[in-house]
Amino acid sequence: MSSIWVFAGYACAAGLPLVLLHFFHARAWYWHALSIGLALALGLTPVPLEWSTPGRDLMIGSVFVFLLVWGLAAPLFRAHQTMHPKPG
Repeated sequence: MSSIWVFAGYACAAGLPLVLLHFFHARAWYWHALSIGLALALGLTPVPLEWSTPGRDLMIGSVFVFLLVWGLAAPLFRAHQTMHPKPG
């Protein structure tokens, strides 16, 4: 597999959650904690030898990167509440 495909896959997997967090802000904390837990479970689970192809490794790695970035970057994208003075 070409290194361009690997770079593009991982760049998209890291960039997409940042874009989604920018536009939709962070959700409840437990969704992001669950995302980190799923990423760690996926990363620590051994892949069977018959599934070990470059394409599947890229797919599994991209899902891992997506979940990990989405979970870890959530505190940076919280919706800010503005302080408006009360009229009167």
